[in-house]
Amino acid sequence: MITANLHHDLNLEPVEIEGMETELFVKNYLLLTTIDEEVVTVTSQEYIVEASNYYNKLSEKYPFLILDEESYERLYNRYLELRTDKQIETMQEEGEGADGDEDDELSLTEFLRTSSDILTSEESAPIIKFVNALFYQAVKKKASDIHIEVHEKRGEVRFRVDGVLSKNVDLEKKVIALIISRIKVISNLDISENRIPQDGRTQIKISGETLDIRVSILPTFYGERVVMRLLMQSGSVPHLDQLGFPDETVHNIQTLLRNTHGIILVTGPTGSGKTTSLHAFLQEVQSPELNLITVEDPVEYKSETISQIQVNEKVGLTFAAALRSILRQDPDIIMLGEIRDEETAHIAVRAALTGHLVFSTLHTNSAAATISRLADMGVEPFLISSSLLGIMAQRLVRRICDHCKEEDIIAEEFAEEYNIASNTMIYKSVGCNQCNYSGYSARQSVGELLIMNDLVKDLLKDTTDEHTISKALEGEHLITISMQLKEMLLRGETSLDEAIRVGLAHA
Repeated sequence: MITANLHHDLNLEPVEIEGMETELFVKNYLLLTTIDEEVVTVTSQEYIVEASNYYNKLSEKYPFLILDEESYERLYNRYLELRTDKQIETMQEEGEGADGDEDDELSLTEFLRTSSDILTSEESAPIIKFVNALFYQAVKKKASDIHIEVHEKRGEVRFRVDGVLSKNVDLEKKVIALIISRIKVISNLDISENRIPQDGRTQIKISGETLDIRVSILPTFYGERVVMRLLMQSGSVPHLDQLGFPDETVHNIQTLLRNTHGIILVTGPTGSGKTTSLHAFLQEVQSPELNLITVEDPVEYKSETISQIQVNEKVGLTFAAALRSILRQDPDIIMLGEIRDEETAHIAVRAALTGHLVFSTLHTNSAAATISRLADMGVEPFLISSSLLGIMAQRLVRRICDHCKEEDIIAEEFAEEYNIASNTMIYKSVGCNQCNYSGYSARQSVGELLIMNDLVKDLLKDTTDEHTISKALEGEHLITISMQLKEMLLRGETSLDEAIRVGLAHA
């Protein structure tokens, strides 16, 4: 038996020899590799006893070397990855044999269970594979967020797809802890800290595409929970006419976008597609002759042709501070992620009045409520009427899956409540493998567009009351969100449950 100490850093690759069980070698910490084109067996000082015992049982003897810790660890991890790949391949083959369209989350839990002997740290191969597989599944299912939660006895992973959370997989608590540690490692967060919230970012590459991920970690009673937001590139921003608005609305928005100054607001609750609409507006007006600058928190769609500023409140870079600085950068068009306070509202109005086109969002439920909110923020009614061009209040509604939807008759109490004929044929969601058993496939925007015409400007001389403005707009035949939802329901594009969830108004 030849023994030598190799203290220098070696980058070795695993070797598989026919007739020798690689699994047993790994189990006994004796690894096969090649050095100077010669097959050798290696171990480290830490495992020399186990490795020597196994080596002595071998019928065929190869040179026996002791590696430095780092070289050995690197080679050992490569063996684990090799083993992981094989297990995943085997499970995929078995899965394909049973049912070609079976999802891989079940095999992942099975895989973690069978590999529990090597779940030793967040750097172990199965954990790395599992976290990568989570991202891959999330992209495949078009999820916007990944939630990793921990309860008293178990943990679970959920994906938000089309605005609704659905369970992806159940996991043991010890596995969840390792997964969270791995996520902290790739997001440059403090692994040892689990008492305070932490925020980070990471990037992953999936089939040649770089994906930005925003990570938020929050300590809860049973342990930390993680929410990861998958941020898209500007290439994935839909065109204005692909958002799902009626043709008339798209035409009116395009007319508003031809203005050189003024404010266009997009409003709605969180997750109603406001940021996507703003970026669709930017795409529509983008040109080499114009200087476009955005202030966002965070930058969700990265663009190569627009200057984007990310808010950083820790260093004092708030929306208001960034907007003030932008005005000295000779902008033509400014996009503000959100008007959060009075200061930002006043600067935005001033920017619009001094010859800039401003796009922004507000968290209000209707176009009429937006005017009241601006007045509450201390913006004078005469400034609202002279600076505001239009308000788009929008929601995202899930479209029912065409492959599995079933005809349904509307219940009498609902027919009365929502003023729909009681014998009306509508559709209900069922769920199939085409729509991932959710009953819905994709979402589209519905929105009401208030254009600041003479009628609204005259109203603002007397009132900023939401109800009064709403009543006046109804008389002007404003196509409301509720009307569009009812149309979609009658055309069989969505279900009654979804229409009510999004905001089908009572008759």
